[in-house]
Amino acid sequence: MAQTEPALYGGWQSERSGFMGNLSGLGFILLAAAAVIAMFPIYTRSWGAAVLALPLSGVLLVLAYGRVLGLSADEWIILAVRHQIAVATNRNLFFSGLFAPRAKDGAQPMDLPGRLARLHLLEAPDGLGGQIGIMHNPIDNTYTAICRVTFPGLALIDTERQNARVKGWATFLRGHCKEDGAITRISVHQRSLPDDGAALRSWTERHMSPDAPAVAVQALDELMQGAGPAAITRETYLSITLSSARARLAVKGAGGGQIGAAAVLVREINAMANSLSSAGLQVTEWLSPRGVAQAIRTAFDPEAQLSLSARNTAADEPRWDGAPKGVAPEVAGPAATETVWGLYRHDGAWTVSYQVRGFPQSEVYATFLQPLLRPRSNARRSLTLVYEPIGPTKARQELAREKTKREAARKLRSKTGRAESEDERRESMTARAQDAARASGHGVVRLTALIAVTVTDLEQLETACAELQADASSAGLEIRRAWGAQDDAFTIAALPLGQGLPDRRVGL
Repeated sequence: MAQTEPALYGGWQSERSGFMGNLSGLGFILLAAAAVIAMFPIYTRSWGAAVLALPLSGVLLVLAYGRVLGLSADEWIILAVRHQIAVATNRNLFFSGLFAPRAKDGAQPMDLPGRLARLHLLEAPDGLGGQIGIMHNPIDNTYTAICRVTFPGLALIDTERQNARVKGWATFLRGHCKEDGAITRISVHQRSLPDDGAALRSWTERHMSPDAPAVAVQALDELMQGAGPAAITRETYLSITLSSARARLAVKGAGGGQIGAAAVLVREINAMANSLSSAGLQVTEWLSPRGVAQAIRTAFDPEAQLSLSARNTAADEPRWDGAPKGVAPEVAGPAATETVWGLYRHDGAWTVSYQVRGFPQSEVYATFLQPLLRPRSNARRSLTLVYEPIGPTKARQELAREKTKREAARKLRSKTGRAESEDERRESMTARAQDAARASGHGVVRLTALIAVTVTDLEQLETACAELQADASSAGLEIRRAWGAQDDAFTIAALPLGQGLPDRRVGL
């Protein structure tokens, strides 16, 4: 029997969100203004007006079509102005700790910076006798539950099982591509961080027999000292976000309000257990409020990871009488943060976040993202994949719109005598193939990916960034530093809270 061939994957498309073609709304205004100004000397028949109008028109065209590090010139200016206003008004700084707000009863609520300030951490029964933490966004009216998952990996298994697990994950995503589905966002977050072996040493000290031979104890101690600093810990989280607006009838039937929405979300996550198992994912636990707070705390303060890991290991002991596992929600946030143009400083660490602007153009294997999470002793890395399932009707409209825009662009190029490039031809073929797959029953999802690299030594930052860029290139990814928006990018790339993917902007 012939050996099963590994499956190849591809077909990613970039959204065309321009107001007119690839131009934003501001870019279109600049283009129209440039055309009006350029025509003004003709109507006035004045050479003096042409001397002033033509350079000004050229400047406006540069602002409309120029590119600066992957951004259009007008977008770059908007980012720069917004950032300078934030710096001038000190809105790029955040202070908590001793300055954290307190309620009238003296209790301290969870205090988070920036766009995270709107989130509230709720507690709901998981239906199995425990409690889970749910992040509520009152602005978007969404509720997010977070679980820690484990998986056997794809690199060391046979091809048939590898293909089956990837197919299982695709089936899981396709199951949520339905009309008015309650689940609006699915996020996968993985961290790769150095581990000094503190948790292992703590466990060993508590379980070592007093009668153990001195030679064995010495050998074990030397082994842990040598292997501990080189160890790497990986944490993987899956976040499920429910829209109470889409599930309003179910929420109303479950009691309404936050209680009803939390109950519907718990019901949804319990129903997806079998489909997650088919994808090779094992849910270790749905995070409690203290578990969610710990995931937030360790992202803002990487040095807290070591002490919390040792304490959580000790808390598993039956005779433990100290603090429970996790972190109290009121101290989940950072003590202070500062947003710089290309850098985000939080507590004792510095983070640079990147957005994946382009996935591989050629077909790749399922393991193509592995280089991004290679063990690094000088930095921790975080990768977040955000999926937004699209219902069949909306998917048909979106793909039809994309197809129409591409066909119109092709006809315009043929009329002007411009030859079609190979990239444009491939984009058109990909769009047709995706529409055919949708018609045959496949689901369509919006996808974005962000990567963050965090260091506790500022001198190591640029080296860690260069290593990440090299690994991204090895994976076939085109990444761009989130200039002027490092704080917002951090909330997506470094935290498993299901943030990300702005609303789709529909062009003309």
